[in-house]
Amino acid sequence: MTENIMETQSLVKKYVSGSTEILALRNIDFAAKKGEFIAIMGPSGSGKSTFLNVLGGLDAPSFGKVLVEGRDISKYTEEQVSRLRRETIGSIFQSQDLFPALTALENVEFPLLLAGAEPRARQEAAKNMLERVGLADRMEYLPEELSGGQRQRVGIARALIRMPSIVLADEPTGQLDTATSREIVDLLASLVGSSGMTLIVVTHDSKVADRADRALFMRDGALSKEAV
Repeated sequence: MTENIMETQSLVKKYVSGSTEILALRNIDFAAKKGEFIAIMGPSGSGKSTFLNVLGGLDAPSFGKVLVEGRDISKYTEEQVSRLRRETIGSIFQSQDLFPALTALENVEFPLLLAGAEPRARQEAAKNMLERVGLADRMEYLPEELSGGQRQRVGIARALIRMPSIVLADEPTGQLDTATSREIVDLLASLVGSSGMTLIVVTHDSKVADRADRALFMRDGALSKEAV
């Protein structure tokens, strides 16, 4: 692994609240290689989720660059960013954000529906992905009928269904018990490791960081290799 699949250069993110300027991200230089598993740790309010949102195109930087596969997405139009998120970046959230009226299978199918895949092809792909995350017997269940760990597995399957180059996960084990958290981390590491995807996880959980290829630490909007 020698080529950076994602990087930032002098990344700054500012917010203005009334007459107050808040510096959320401070001159961050960051690089992730293809197939790498990176954990980003730090206290609440340190800028971790903001950083992940900027990496994923959900928020635009105030200054600096965000490069994905060598392309500066900070200059992209909204349409180009949306396409990037559909085709290149998979996102996993703490709350899963599943559609409550759709079954597990339909939730996982949804990104393929947006991509225009034919019904039979997208259903087969969704079934295969749910089998890979251990939910072969829960495909027709609604989210409310699943446990927290099972819902998170559905969220992972949905994020990976289009085989993105990069997976961004924001506290994927934050609402789970210790045993389930370990299962989810093992599952993520296995799925991403076997496919060559790059995984960037924001977490408070040191056990997640222990599984990563490397851990970075954020405090007051600054990123470093050492805990502060």
